[in-house]
Amino acid sequence: MGTYSIKELEQLSGIKAHTLRIWEQRYNIIQPKRTASRIRFYNDDDLRLIMNISLLNKNNYKISRIAEMEEEEISDTVIQISNTNLDFPNQVNALVIAMVNLDENRFEKIISTNVLQFGFEKTMLCILYPFLQQIGILWQTGNINPAHEHFISQLIRQKLIVAIDGQIREPHPDAKKFVLFLPEGELHELSLLFTAFLLKSRQHQVVYLGQNLPMSDLQTVHEVYKPDYYFTVFTSFPNQDGLENYLQELVDAYPSAQVLVSGYQVLSRPEVVPQGVNLIRDVPEMVGFIDGLNQA
Repeated sequence: MGTYSIKELEQLSGIKAHTLRIWEQRYNIIQPKRTASRIRFYNDDDLRLIMNISLLNKNNYKISRIAEMEEEEISDTVIQISNTNLDFPNQVNALVIAMVNLDENRFEKIISTNVLQFGFEKTMLCILYPFLQQIGILWQTGNINPAHEHFISQLIRQKLIVAIDGQIREPHPDAKKFVLFLPEGELHELSLLFTAFLLKSRQHQVVYLGQNLPMSDLQTVHEVYKPDYYFTVFTSFPNQDGLENYLQELVDAYPSAQVLVSGYQVLSRPEVVPQGVNLIRDVPEMVGFIDGLNQA
């Protein structure tokens, strides 16, 4: 079971910590637990309730009214709102609740409804990526149960693979060649998969090499495929001392191709990115980069 500080509840729910404390005192909505050293914390049940309350409050339910509702009524009302009100913040909130509940059916319904309404790419950009950003810091600090991370990551991964499989198109005449891979020791591939979808949907050519690839394995691919671009993501690997050396080795080994990189490790230390490497700061920037290729 996950444990959360009041600041983490604030980050996930959008409700200020000061407001949460007032609600605790005035309406007895939730009561914090305490460690042996008297430090306040909250559990998954508290997070679930606060996320539900946040969604209702953002949809014009007064807190005094919410405080009178039973938890089952709150939950049922939240489901009704998220089914009918497709505002992006509502959908992000609903995904957080589905994650905490490990509710695959709810997750599937939320995503399917939005894909039908907005299409897969817009659903990823406007709902799934804001959702991943909202909970990403808690994943990095280990404050979300690893089961939650694996649960939601695998569901999104499945959606991405299906979407990629649906992009069966002939490359356009000016298509660029991309090699997508994660370095040895790196396993976080959602950004890499979405980039493959974006490229294929715009009729570029992609060789997808996936996770945990030793750099030496790129040599054969380079000789046979002769790519225009390499793209990789550094989320947890390599460590900061090894990052600059890795990138420089990649640039030196394949000077005829442009190297594109993204991920937490490089975004937190952009000064180590050597000349000849293009830093992609976020998904919208990658969309703009790819669309720029099509317009060139």
